[in-house]
Amino acid sequence: MSEAPRIPGIRPAAPRLLQSAGFRFALLFVAIFSVAAGFLVAVLWWATAGALDRQTIASIRTDETTLVERFREQGTTGLIEGIEERLALDAQNEAIYLLTDENGRRIAGNLRDWPTAIGEDGAWFRTRIQHDGAVAEARVHRRDLPGLRLLVGRDESERVQLRLLLTEGVVWSLGAVLLFAGVGAALIRRALQARMRPAVATALGIAGGDLSHRVPISGQGDEFDRLGATMNDMLDRIAALMAGLRSVSDAIAHDLRTPIARARAKMEESLTTASGEPELRAAMEEGIADLDNITRVFQALLRIAEAEAGARRAAFAPLDLPEVLSDAAEFYEAMAEARDQRLETALPEHLALVGDRDLLLQAVANLLDNAIKFSPPGGVIRLAARETSAQVEISVSDSGPGLSPEDRIYALDRFYRADASRHQPGSGLGLSLVRAVAQLHAGEVRLDDAMPGMDPPGLCVSICLPKP
Repeated sequence: MSEAPRIPGIRPAAPRLLQSAGFRFALLFVAIFSVAAGFLVAVLWWATAGALDRQTIASIRTDETTLVERFREQGTTGLIEGIEERLALDAQNEAIYLLTDENGRRIAGNLRDWPTAIGEDGAWFRTRIQHDGAVAEARVHRRDLPGLRLLVGRDESERVQLRLLLTEGVVWSLGAVLLFAGVGAALIRRALQARMRPAVATALGIAGGDLSHRVPISGQGDEFDRLGATMNDMLDRIAALMAGLRSVSDAIAHDLRTPIARARAKMEESLTTASGEPELRAAMEEGIADLDNITRVFQALLRIAEAEAGARRAAFAPLDLPEVLSDAAEFYEAMAEARDQRLETALPEHLALVGDRDLLLQAVANLLDNAIKFSPPGGVIRLAARETSAQVEISVSDSGPGLSPEDRIYALDRFYRADASRHQPGSGLGLSLVRAVAQLHAGEVRLDDAMPGMDPPGLCVSICLPKP
């Protein structure tokens, strides 16, 4: 049984859940959800149990302050009367008072004995006391007066029960929160795995050598769809490059085989048939010319590869486009005149652009060379440049036979040559270099009829570049 293909850089599935990105996202969801729930519970606790505690402390402080003021104004007798008055008004029987002398003898209050857990002056305590015939939870505060000890507090038995109920509710709530968080995390993990499964399957298929696989798009337009669309674009590009590589390999083998074989045959023939040094030299010169043509083909391929790989982007600099185009027109004007043709230009005075000057000059030179090559005697070649609201357009038009719609589809591919141009010298790399230069500058190449409706229609090649 064959082993399933593995994706380079991705570890195989392991039983440990922490190796699952979906599980880690689920854990993150649980953590965030739990922190939010804990914060909410803390706020509720502070607003309920905390409020009860603050209310009790405030009540004890108020009572104590009032009793101390009364002691200062009326002495021990006034303090005793104040305690008895408060006990008489305590309908809920929650107030706790105890006044003793320095030896601990009870003077007033509703406690019989001084609690043993009460320590130094000014301290707060929670303790169990015997109150109203039963053991109760109480919060008390001690205040020492000259010759006396005062204890003021509140019975918190009901508040303790309420706090226990609140605690129980909080525990059950947190348990429910964790349960829902766990369920939500499991659902999130399953959803992530379900959305990522098609991309993983596609990657496995590609790794297995089948470039026809594509990531299915759900149509929801979310991040996974954008990831899938990006992967599909990448795979389309890879497939196109692979097809181009196969096409280039076939074209090189086909187009270079003939000149290489011809050069070898001429040299071999000259070795056996040459009657003297002049014939041998002529054969060697023809062979060198054939080899030079082969060298030019490889140089053109290298320039195309550099442009497509972006290796020349470091040479980008601001330039004045009409100056570059004028140099190209000046060079090819003499060639056009030699063929009884006319080269016209329509260039603005200034047109700023950022790019590789040498590559742009090479691209325009290729277009002018093709236009002169395919235009008949008396024909007109026109080099123009203009600026629109969004782009800069360089165009070269001729009065030659033009290209049919079928040929335009493949005209920018490497080594492609239309049937009508087979008799012309060339390698079919000129327009490929033009396209590579345009793509390096984030532009495109457009092929149109130079004179629509005319016979022949001619050809207009436009290089459309974004404005700087």
